[in-house]
Amino acid sequence: MTTSTLTLAGTRTNERLGAVLVAAMLGLGLVFMAGFAPSMALHNAAHDFRHAQNFPCH
Repeated sequence: MTTSTLTLAGTRTNERLGAVLVAAMLGLGLVFMAGFAPSMALHNAAHDFRHAQNFPCH
């Protein structure tokens, strides 16, 4: 019983770590795609939000 409980807790920890890593990669991808996009329309749409979040764009 103790072994299965430890295995279950380890699995939950691994799943949580995986979810955090996936969320971080998606978030960073979105920030950098919006921050360094060549499209002027995308840059203008996200300009004020990037400044509010202290993300340098110029």
